Amino acid sequence: MLIFFLLGYLLVTFKGKPDIIIAGILFGGSIFVAIMLTITFMLMSRTKERSIDIAEVLIGVIDARDPNLNGHSRHVQNLTMLLYEYIPSPKKKLINPVSLEYAALMHDVGKLGIPEIILNKPSKLTDEEWQVMKKHPEIGVKILEPLKSFRHVFPWILYHHEHIDGTGYHGLKGWRIPYASRIIAIADTYSAITMKRSYKEPRSHDEALAIMQSVAGTQLDSDLVEIFCNIPKNKVLACKPEKVDFDIGDIPDNIEENNTPEA
Repeated sequence: MLIFFLLGYLLVTFKGKPDIIIAGILFGGSIFVAIMLTITFMLMSRTKERSIDIAEVLIGVIDARDPNLNGHSRHVQNLTMLLYEYIPSPKKKLINPVSLEYAALMHDVGKLGIPEIILNKPSKLTDEEWQVMKKHPEIGVKILEPLKSFRHVFPWILYHHEHIDGTGYHGLKGWRIPYASRIIAIADTYSAITMKRSYKEPRSHDEALAIMQSVAGTQLDSDLVEIFCNIPKNKVLACKPEKVDFDIGDIPDNIEENNTPEA
């Protein structure tokens, strides 16, 4: 619309008999549209800032309820956006980076609906407890349902625990898993492996990459694993929030051999 007013103004001014009134109207219209666009942009920026603030408050509540998370959501957000920088351009065009950032930050918001006795258990969960824990993606979507602007990212949050071979929470397989969910899964897995938990010691960066490579094509997207493993180590380590307890050096000797951790 702004371009329409400006072109009209130029045509009236430089073609044929100049009509001062029409030219003035068109020029005034272009200024009005420019002002409205500026105001809209400012409001959108403020809305985004408020949304981020609300999201961070929710994440703070989750971290307070579950000491095992200890900044995990922020770590996943940082890792997700780092990985996004390295994915092929055609894939980037399929995903809005702002939406991806929100989804990564809020991927575990559903843990607000999980009993603290399960969240804070210092040992491994029983099969029954694990079934309750596996409901957190669905609970997260229900929590975010009133936020209409988030609706397009609900599937990304809901399916971030799917496995490429179809053995994940909902049984989605391969390309049926949203690409954004596969990106978040890479970040989530790395964070879960390298974070200290009440029931396990943290693994090193190199050990984490080795574990992720071992499940590439079964649990994780093999192309994304390859991309992630080729990101400079210093950039990956820089994603660590200050309060998160990691091991970036040697691997402790007393770590149990288990399946790849999932946060």
